[in-house]
Amino acid sequence: MVALARPLATLLDALSAARGAVLPWAPVMLSFGIGAYFLAREEPGQGAYALAGAGFLLALLLRLFGGERWHLPAVGAALALAGFLIAGARADLVAGPVLADRYYGPVVGRIVGIDRSFSDQPRLTLDQVSLDIVAPSRTPAKVRVALHGEDAFVPEPGQRVRLIAHLSPPDGPVEPGGFDFQRIAWFERLGAVGYTRDPVTVTAPSDGGPGLWAFRVRMWLSRAMQAGMEGQAGAFAAALMTGDRSGVTRATNDALRNSNLSHLISISGLHMGLLSGFVFAFCRYGLALVPPLALRLNTKKIAAVLALFAATFYLFLAGPNVATRRAYVMAAVMLVAVLLDRRAISLRSVAIAALIVLLLEPESLVEPGFQMSFGATVALIAAFQHWARVSARLPALLRPVAALCLSSLAAGTATLPIAAVHFNRIAEYGFVANLAAVPLMGMAVMPAGVVAALLAPFGLAAPALWVMEQGCRAILLVAAFVSGLDGAVIPVVTPVAWVLPVMSLGALTFVLTRPPWLRVCGAAAVAASLAGWNLAERPLLLIAGEGALVGLRTPEGRALSKAKGAGFVAASWLEDDGDLVDQETAFARGAFTGTRGQVRADLGPVALWHLTGKTSARRAEAVCTPGAIVVLDGYWQGGSPACRLFDAQFLDQSGAVAVQDSGQGIVTVVSARDLAGRRLWNDRGTRARRLGN
Repeated sequence: MVALARPLATLLDALSAARGAVLPWAPVMLSFGIGAYFLAREEPGQGAYALAGAGFLLALLLRLFGGERWHLPAVGAALALAGFLIAGARADLVAGPVLADRYYGPVVGRIVGIDRSFSDQPRLTLDQVSLDIVAPSRTPAKVRVALHGEDAFVPEPGQRVRLIAHLSPPDGPVEPGGFDFQRIAWFERLGAVGYTRDPVTVTAPSDGGPGLWAFRVRMWLSRAMQAGMEGQAGAFAAALMTGDRSGVTRATNDALRNSNLSHLISISGLHMGLLSGFVFAFCRYGLALVPPLALRLNTKKIAAVLALFAATFYLFLAGPNVATRRAYVMAAVMLVAVLLDRRAISLRSVAIAALIVLLLEPESLVEPGFQMSFGATVALIAAFQHWARVSARLPALLRPVAALCLSSLAAGTATLPIAAVHFNRIAEYGFVANLAAVPLMGMAVMPAGVVAALLAPFGLAAPALWVMEQGCRAILLVAAFVSGLDGAVIPVVTPVAWVLPVMSLGALTFVLTRPPWLRVCGAAAVAASLAGWNLAERPLLLIAGEGALVGLRTPEGRALSKAKGAGFVAASWLEDDGDLVDQETAFARGAFTGTRGQVRADLGPVALWHLTGKTSARRAEAVCTPGAIVVLDGYWQGGSPACRLFDAQFLDQSGAVAVQDSGQGIVTVVSARDLAGRRLWNDRGTRARRLGN
């Protein structure tokens, strides 16, 4: 025991001596608790929260009354336990009804969101929802409906509309362990999603509610910009200035994503930084041109206040979505640091911003936007720590170019593995695309947008808008050119679940610590995660949650049972496989043969049948022979099936299914519910117990 106590005491003393450099670790410790909440297989009960609360209080007592060497461990434990408690509290606070079953009928609601669906159709988000035959207490707070009809309806913020829609509860993961839309929808209070093919009827004009004024201003500005700029340049400009992406087509989004420029269209730290930075510099240097003011006033702090006002207005204009709020917090923390005579850009300020975001929205931790934003920021700060010393040795003309290259390389290196994990692709020429596009954003598009906003009340915005349009058009040309190059996109297989957390913790250890042995440990963790990337084995067979699609792994790649239908599921499976082909190509691989609605594939000696359509249940009995696998999008109507049956009733309970081959036959069946567990957002019983229904 003595032999163990001495190293522990030495470690605690070392932590105590380094307490001035541990603030950047505070959000990391908070993240441990938040991550533990989201990783839980069952929704934590009152006992778990009581235990965590007691542990939190004990940690605080240890911090207040324990020896100095115990201060940092106590604070770390308190932060981790607080993260667990905050995540659970947040999940309860946003709780709302989720549609219990499929619904077809009238939907009445108020428009509070306008965007585009995966199929490139206009999409409305409605609140104040009313559904026929659904009790108000069980009606979702929000629903989202894609408009698939040919109606010329132009939605306006705040309008009350009536439409006939197909609605269903938010879907779970498209495969076990995959992206969980149900969790995202829960925290957005989105209780149903669907589509309509019928015209939309306006039952009342905008109600003028105070909560929608920013939305109305946003849409008015967006449409004005799109009316004054031709094509996708106007839609792109509107998206980055107002947050309205409803005019950006899927083709444009794909080009931006494949060239690693998609971050330019999502209002994030780059936009908020460019805007507030331009306003700060404009105000400070403008005041410097007036000597009486420059000699009597602290122009730096005045510029910081004005930049903070500009960032706040941008937040309300662009909408309080997660990415925009996160970017605002980061910018606000840095500007407040200027007001307090502290370093604006430092690891401490980034840590404070991360703490604020995680305390307000702990679910951000598991979203790619949070991970990429803070990962890029930390990498940039670390890369530029010694920039002043290095740049002094470079010719003056090369310094801006070198700084741009270094920033693109640092941010790109930090975000590349995160993007690869979440989006299954690497933009091979993303570095080049960013070198060309980011300066256009910083020197033309954003400054022109700010100048246009200042001149618009006087009717003089046209020249600035023209500059902005040309800059946006040039960025889109860069995106189209780079995305069209051979090998522009490198597909990446989805790694095992532990890869990204281990890589992130290793990278943070390398950046945030000073002892060489800790940095070596961090680098080793990153190397181990990269080596473990290829340990993932994709399932032999995938079955969609509603039985609408089946995917079989073949030597040529995954073959799909249908050429059309369930497009989002098909695209997700192929991307997770690291396969760039489309659904029709995957179907044409020929593993499935037969007629429409009844196809067959062979898994060695086992026959696999996929039956769809209104008569699928009647046809299923003929093919449900011993040893066969039958996937049915309807409900089995016979007695005990002789085959291995996956019908609608089974899949309603299990969610998507993966079947794996151990080499000795098909032995492992894993359902999405098995891996996701029973949580508030995916289990009706858990929800009812927690909410008292």
